[in-house]
Amino acid sequence: MAGHRGRVGTMAWNGFVLSTGSRDHNILHRDVRQAQPYMSRLTGHRQEVCGLKWSFDEQQLASGGNDNKLYIWSLRSTEPVLKFNDHQAAVKAIAWSPHQHGLLASGGGTADRCIRFWNTVNNTALSCIDTGSQVCNLVWSKNLNEIVSTHGYSLNQIILWKYPSMTKVTTLTGHTYRVLYLAISPDGQTVVTGAGDETLRFWNVFPGTKSRSGSGLSSAMLPLGRTIR
Repeated sequence: MAGHRGRVGTMAWNGFVLSTGSRDHNILHRDVRQAQPYMSRLTGHRQEVCGLKWSFDEQQLASGGNDNKLYIWSLRSTEPVLKFNDHQAAVKAIAWSPHQHGLLASGGGTADRCIRFWNTVNNTALSCIDTGSQVCNLVWSKNLNEIVSTHGYSLNQIILWKYPSMTKVTTLTGHTYRVLYLAISPDGQTVVTGAGDETLRFWNVFPGTKSRSGSGLSSAMLPLGRTIR
């Protein structure tokens, strides 16, 4: 699938549509059922697009760029419907809440270090917390109102936060370089992190759906004993 004129650093699925963001500043929507390489081109960012995430209702796409901008696009728009300009560094980390419609979290790079929360229904900034280090990824718990962040310079850690108070539940350490990748398991209990230290680490972080009232600490917040090099 062609169309970009620079490296493709981020992707996000919405049904049969694959959205891709590139160093060429553009976002392309590609319907994988169609022969043409893409069906629409979204322009707005002035530097590389480094984060993409579709909302759970599949109606809004959030994009972050090296231009420090966070944009919201509707399903049919080719220009941003909302623009957030508060971050002071690249916005790679983006996560929609599965618990509240229109609640979006975003994280900034080394010169910013902040996690910010937005309400995309009424276009308002909700809160901000300085994490003390580069924010690389964000993911919400599926079963609790908690969020995980991964970090780079200078602490290379993983932090579990309780929302909306943003009190730290725990801090996970072990990676020796910035934690570039984060994914959550289908059952919502395990997260896996990948870092520049060439390891994947599996963490048993959240309770299952049957123990939703329990704390995220029920699993002792320890690695599952699997580190892959």
